[in-house]
Amino acid sequence: MTAVELKDARLSFAGVVRSEWIKLRSLRSTFWCYLIVVLLMIGLAALVASALPTDAGAGGAAGPRGAAALPTKPDATWLLVSTVGVTFAQLVIAVLGALVVTGEYGTGMIRSTFAAVPTRLPALAAKALVFGVVTFVVTFASLVVGALLAAPILDGRGTHPDLGDSSVWLALVGAAGYLTLLGILAMAIGLLIRSTAGAIATALGLVLVAPIIFSLVASLTQADWPRNVGAFLPSGAGGRMYAFEPTGGVSHGILTLDGWQGLLVLAGWCVVAAIAGGILVKRRDA
Repeated sequence: MTAVELKDARLSFAGVVRSEWIKLRSLRSTFWCYLIVVLLMIGLAALVASALPTDAGAGGAAGPRGAAALPTKPDATWLLVSTVGVTFAQLVIAVLGALVVTGEYGTGMIRSTFAAVPTRLPALAAKALVFGVVTFVVTFASLVVGALLAAPILDGRGTHPDLGDSSVWLALVGAAGYLTLLGILAMAIGLLIRSTAGAIATALGLVLVAPIIFSLVASLTQADWPRNVGAFLPSGAGGRMYAFEPTGGVSHGILTLDGWQGLLVLAGWCVVAAIAGGILVKRRDA
């Protein structure tokens, strides 16, 4: 075969995307993780809506045993109920994002992938594109179904959400975007570490452990800087992407990001981790 024929035989980017799609849907972990996400999103939305006290969203009624007051706006309560599953789904998406990369390293399939795409970076871009699109579609659809299921339940309990409120639907898009970017960040961490256990531990540490540490330091020291640093963590920035009224600013020394700032911060995490991972992939052996 001549050099020209070899060049023509290489996969196009569309072909690489198709191959990544086949690999993603062939993994058992993909099916089970997405199924768990769907059940969490929809099930928790319905469960929490059913458990709220009557008129809970109409006047900021406190929860049982003096729990924090719910939002005073019915639509804010509706959004809170519809996105309650995000807290748990983010852990599943982070694990799946890490597995998408480290699973190939563990089985040795990554060698075949890089043999088909010698430049390597297009394969990584295709992998992120496929995983990102599928994750966004699955999570957004689950959020919408959960919201539509919770709305009549809340309406029957005295909280009357407005189905035409664009703030709620935009926030649902933001929640799906947050989960998608978090999964891509976990993928990039997987490229950096190449170990399933290490990548999952690091991703979950950023999502779970780091916010707790900064919150604990803030409580012990009564300082503002730990809370301000926590606002730039992936979970802190991502949480602003699906806030009902994501306004930002500084109040009493505490920084709050708005929705777009939260998006830019989380995207920055993804870009930095992806660039570092891409550099290492180019330099290291598969």
